[in-house]
Amino acid sequence: MDPEAFEQFMGQLQRYVRERLLPAEQEVIASDAIPAEIVQEMRDMGLFGLTNAEEFGGAGMNASQYVRTVHALAYAMPAFRSIISINIGMFSSALKNGGTEAQKAHWLPRVCAGEIAAFGLTEPGSGSDSAGMQTSAVKTGSGWVLNGTKRYITNAPHAKVALIMARTSKENLSKNAHVSAFIVPMDTPGLSVGKADKKMGQSGSAIADIIMEDVHLPDDALLGGELGRGFVIAMKSLDNGRISVGAAATGYARRALDSAIRYATERKAFGEPIANFQLIQQMLADCEIEIYAAECMLEDVARRVDAGTSVLRKAAAFKVFASEMCGRVVDRVVQVYGGAGYLAEYDAERFFRDARIYRIYEGTTQILQLQIAKHMLREFNAGVSGA
Repeated sequence: MDPEAFEQFMGQLQRYVRERLLPAEQEVIASDAIPAEIVQEMRDMGLFGLTNAEEFGGAGMNASQYVRTVHALAYAMPAFRSIISINIGMFSSALKNGGTEAQKAHWLPRVCAGEIAAFGLTEPGSGSDSAGMQTSAVKTGSGWVLNGTKRYITNAPHAKVALIMARTSKENLSKNAHVSAFIVPMDTPGLSVGKADKKMGQSGSAIADIIMEDVHLPDDALLGGELGRGFVIAMKSLDNGRISVGAAATGYARRALDSAIRYATERKAFGEPIANFQLIQQMLADCEIEIYAAECMLEDVARRVDAGTSVLRKAAAFKVFASEMCGRVVDRVVQVYGGAGYLAEYDAERFFRDARIYRIYEGTTQILQLQIAKHMLREFNAGVSGA
C-alpha cells in the first residue's frame, strides 16, 4: 500500500476506534455480539482484506503496515480484531501460500469483501499434536468425504467458509504428511455448528465447534490440489496469526496502561492523587518498559516478513513475549485500581479477563517455547547462527 495512503488510512482508523468502537464496547458486552452495522462499516473500510492484493479487492498492505493496523484496532476490545483476523491472517495466508490460482480467484475476493472465514485445526483431543488428529477425509470417485469435529473455532457461528485440516492417511507420516487442508463452505450438507461457547472474556468474539458428518466435497476443495501439505500450510499461516495475536496483545496492553494512568491521576488517597506514590509509579513504569519492548519486537518481526526471511522462530518469540507481557500489564493495572479493579463496573476487571486467552490461542506459551528451543538446538547442531 502506498505509504502516504497508508498514513491517511491510519488516521481514519484511529479516529474510528476512538469515536465509534470505544463507545460501542458496552453494547457489545451486553449483547455478546458486535452490532451488524459496525461489521458492515468494517467491511466498507476494507478491514477484511488488508493484506490481500488489490486484484482481489484487498488493500495490498505489507506486514509492517498490517501490524500497525492491528495494533491500532486492538486498542478497542478484542472482538473487533477477532472478527477480521481469520480472513486476513490464516485463511488468506493459507490460500496465498498453498492455494491454486482458481482457488485464489474464487475465494480471496469473497473474504476481502467481508465473507467471514474460520480456520479448523484444533479438535477435542488434539491441537498442536497433529498425530492426534481424528478428523478424516476419505477419497471417493467424485471428491472427498469429511468426518470429525473441530473445537474452539473462532467466528464459526458467523463464518461462510472454513479451512479444515483433516487426516488423509490413517498412518502418521513424516513431516505431518498425513494432514491435508480443505476449503469447506459452511452451508455444505452434513456440516453443522455447535452452540457458541461462553467464555471468561473477549465478549463479542464467538467461538464454537464445527461438526462434520459425511460432508461431501468436490476434488477442487483440496487446498492446492496436493495431499499431505495441509499441516505445513497451517503452520506457515500460524506465523501470521501469531504476529497478529502479539500485535493485539501489545495494543490492548497500551489501552490498559492508559486506563491505569487516567485512574491513578483521578483517584485520591491521603489527600493526593495515587499517581504521586512511588510504588504506583513503579508499576506504571514497568508496564511502559514492557510494552515498549513488545512494540520493538513487533516492528522487527514485521520487517523480517517484508524482507522475505523465515520468521517461524521470531514470530513465536514475539507472540510469547507480547502475550505474557500483556498478562503482567493487566495484572498491574488491576493492582493500580485497587478494590475497584475487582469490580465489573470498572474496565480493569475486563482487561484482566480479556487478556488471558492471548497466552493460549495460536499456540500456547509452552508449545511455542518448545518450538523455539527445538529450532535453536537444530540450528546449533547444524552449525547455523540463530542471529
